[in-house]
Amino acid sequence: MNQESAKTTALAHPNIALVKYWGKRDIERNIPAVGSLSITLDGLTTTTTVRFDPGLEDDRFFFDGREAPEMAGRVTCCLDRVRRRAGVSTYAVVESENDFPTAAGLASSASGFAALVVAADAALGAGLDRSELADLARQASGSAARSLFGGFVELKLTPDGPYPTETGQLLEPSAWPLRVLVAVTDPGPKAVGSTEGMLMTENTSPFYPTWVESSPADLSEARAAVQRRDFEALADVSESSCLKMHAAMLSARPGLVYWNGTTVQGIRRVRELRSGGVPVFFTVDAGPQLKAVCLPEAFERVERELAAIPGVTSMVASGLGDGARVVGDRR
Repeated sequence: MNQESAKTTALAHPNIALVKYWGKRDIERNIPAVGSLSITLDGLTTTTTVRFDPGLEDDRFFFDGREAPEMAGRVTCCLDRVRRRAGVSTYAVVESENDFPTAAGLASSASGFAALVVAADAALGAGLDRSELADLARQASGSAARSLFGGFVELKLTPDGPYPTETGQLLEPSAWPLRVLVAVTDPGPKAVGSTEGMLMTENTSPFYPTWVESSPADLSEARAAVQRRDFEALADVSESSCLKMHAAMLSARPGLVYWNGTTVQGIRRVRELRSGGVPVFFTVDAGPQLKAVCLPEAFERVERELAAIPGVTSMVASGLGDGARVVGDRR
């Protein structure tokens, strides 16, 4: 790298898993216990600028306009991995912002670390390929590898491969342009973070082994549904995966209850709509926000019905988005 400052801006979108990931096979290397299948959302965005400067004595991290030392440790660990691959030791200033609530079950860490590795790689001129960037992002956040790619994305466990996981695109966003509505029921941060919750579930839930054993079949079913553009089949397996994951969480000791009453009302309303012929299904991650996935022709009806539920504080509309990418040139 040139000894002058190198600065690049990248953006990434969060993703929502339709076949869920919950649990760690190897916590030290942050390898998930199961594979996952997701969709990348264009309606939510993280924008991150990385500036490497030889005059710095350590990394500095700014989030949403303020310095955030409490979040800097994970950022530095991720940058250290990129620096090792690039063969440099220069520290950086990182400025990141989200246009959606953070740590509230909307996959902010996925888009955050996807944008970070893409920006850092470009600023350093390291030229790492997308598979390597996905592996670096996955080590920082288990779902971040999926935000490197757009549209429909699968993360597979590959213990015999060059990396412990392999992430790739199943379909481009335009190949099956589903719509997504996020009903925000509580924009605040969740009380129990995902990593802590995963370990609690793995160590105490009697349902956890069955959750892990059932994942390969769910992935196969969902992959086939995506390839056929079979909405009903994808709806069935996605809702099943979601409910199984939350059942494992609920059966932990103490039980993990990420939902609130509005979340449950949203689930019920989506089920009523689909039973009445509206092509929509729900999914919920580790947080209280309800995500409704629908065919484009159902979008307005679903938005109207969910927005009318008492306790829904806001609605976020989204299509399927592209993967993490550079939007500001290196200089």
